[in-house]
Amino acid sequence: MSGTVHHPDGFSSEKQELEYEYNPNDYSDTVHQVNDDQEFGTVKRDLKSRHLQMIAIGGTIGTGIFLSSGGSVAAAGPLGALISYTIVGTMVFFIVTSLGEMSAYLPLPGAFTTFGARFVDPALGFGLGVGYAFQWIITVTIEVTAAGMILQYWWPDLKMWIPALVFIVLLVGITLLGVKAFGELEYWLSMIKVLTCIVFIIIGILVDTGAVGGKFIGGENWHIDQAPIVGKDARERTVNIFTTCVWAFFSFGGTELIGITAGESSNPAKAVPKAIRQTFWRILLFYILSITVIGLCIPWTDPSLLNSVYASVNEAATTAPFTTIFKMANLPGADHAINAVLLTAVLSAGQSSFYASTRTLMAMGREGKMPAIFGRVNSRGVPLYSLAFVTCIASVAFVADVVGTGVVFEWLVNLTGMSALLTWMSISVIHLRFRAAFKAQGRSLSELPYLAPLFPYSCYISIALALMILFLQGYQAVTADPFEVKGVIAVFVGAPVFFGTILGWKLYHKTKIVPLMEVDLDSGRPNIIRNTSKLGDGQSKPSLWKRILHFVA
Repeated sequence: MSGTVHHPDGFSSEKQELEYEYNPNDYSDTVHQVNDDQEFGTVKRDLKSRHLQMIAIGGTIGTGIFLSSGGSVAAAGPLGALISYTIVGTMVFFIVTSLGEMSAYLPLPGAFTTFGARFVDPALGFGLGVGYAFQWIITVTIEVTAAGMILQYWWPDLKMWIPALVFIVLLVGITLLGVKAFGELEYWLSMIKVLTCIVFIIIGILVDTGAVGGKFIGGENWHIDQAPIVGKDARERTVNIFTTCVWAFFSFGGTELIGITAGESSNPAKAVPKAIRQTFWRILLFYILSITVIGLCIPWTDPSLLNSVYASVNEAATTAPFTTIFKMANLPGADHAINAVLLTAVLSAGQSSFYASTRTLMAMGREGKMPAIFGRVNSRGVPLYSLAFVTCIASVAFVADVVGTGVVFEWLVNLTGMSALLTWMSISVIHLRFRAAFKAQGRSLSELPYLAPLFPYSCYISIALALMILFLQGYQAVTADPFEVKGVIAVFVGAPVFFGTILGWKLYHKTKIVPLMEVDLDSGRPNIIRNTSKLGDGQSKPSLWKRILHFVA
C-alpha cells in the first residue's frame, strides 16, 4: 500500500492523494480505493433527507404488515401478538440505531458488509456481502412472481410470466435512471403504504367504537375463550408468544436498507440520524397500533386471520385483515383497494431489491471481494455490470420457478431465510467492535454524528433476541406435526452456506481478526465530508402539506 494517511480527527484540510491495493490482512485499506473515481466512476449522492426518511419507513412497512399480522393474532391472541411485535420491534430499533451510528460516520455504499471487513475480519465482510446480495436477488424473483399473482386477482386468465416480465423491465429501467429516480419513486410508494396504515388505524378505531359498521365491539375480543393470549396454560401461552416472533421478524425485513442508502445520501451526517430517530415512533405507530386494531376488531378465532397468511398471493386481498376491517366499516371495493396497495408494496420491495443487491455487489467489486467490473458505474452512478448480473440471476431463478416444479426455487428461498437473521445479528457484533476500536484508538464520541441509545446493552439485547428467534425457528420445525426432516433442513440450510463462505475466504486469504488498534476508521471519510458538505440537502423549505405528511410519516 502506498501513500496511506490516517486522520486522527476524521477530517482533512488538504487534499490527499491516497492509493490502496487490496491485501486481505492489511486492515487499513479494505475500501480498496485505487483512485476510485478514475477507475470505477463516481457514485452520485442524490438522495435527500426526505428520501432517506421515507426509505426508512418503507423498509419497515412491507407486505407482512398487511398479511402475516393477522396470522400473528390467530396464533398468539391479540395481546400475545402485541407482545411479539413489541419484542421484535425493539430488536429492529436497536439494530437500525447501531447501523445508523456507523453509517452516519462512514456513509459508504457497502454499509455493514464494508464495516464487517474493516472492524471485524475481511472474511466476515465477504460472507455478509455474498449472503446479502444473494438474499435480495432471490427477493427480486419473489416480488415479480407476486406481482403476477396480484394482477391475476383482476385478470384471472392472465399468464403470470407476462406481468412478471413487464415488472422486471420496469424495475431495470428505474434502476438505470439512477439513485435519484429510485429515491423519488420509493418516497411516493412509501407514502401510499403510510397513508394506508393511517387510514386503517382510524377506520379500525371507528369500527371498534361502533361509530361505523353499526356495532360496538370495544374490548369484547380480548375476553373470549383463551384471549387475550392464546394457550391452555402458562407454558403454551409463552411458547405461542415467542414462536409468533418468527412471523414478526419476517414482517420487519428490509429495515437495514437505510445503511446502504447512506452511501448515496447528499448529507448523511444529518439525514441518517434524522431518519433513524423517527424509526421508533414509526414502528410504534404502524405496527403496534395496527396489531392492536386487528386484535380489537377481529376475534383470534376468525378463520380469515390464518387464511391471510396461507392464502396464495392472488387471494390475499380478500382475506387480509385490512380488507376484513374495511368491509366491517361497509366500505365498498375494500378488496380491490388492498390489492392495489399490495401491488405498490411489491413494486417498492422489487426496486429496493435491485438497489440493495447492485450496490452491495458494487461495493464488493471496489473492495476486491468480487470482480472489479462490478464496481464500475456509468455517468448516472449506476453499476451497470452489477445490474446485468442481478437481472440475469433473478431471471434464471424466475424461469426455474415457472417452468420447473419449483423445488429448486424453494430451496433458494430457504437459503436466504436465515441470511437475513444472521445479517441483523452481525450488525450488532460489528457495532460492538466499532465502538471498541473507537475507544482503543483514543477517539472521542463527539466525532460521531449520531450515537446509538443504550449502547452496549442495545447490542446485547439484539443478539440475544436474534438467537432466540433462531432457536424458535428450529423449535417450530422439530415439533411440527407431522415431523419432516425436510422442514428442519429448510430452517438451518442457510447457516452452513453463510459460515462456509466466511470460512472459505478466511482459509484462502489467511485473514485474521482485525486488531483494535489497526481498525480503519478513516479511509474515505475526508473525501466523503468534502463531497457531502458541498452538496448539502439542496432543498428549500417544503410546503405546509408536505410538512404535515412528514410529521405523520
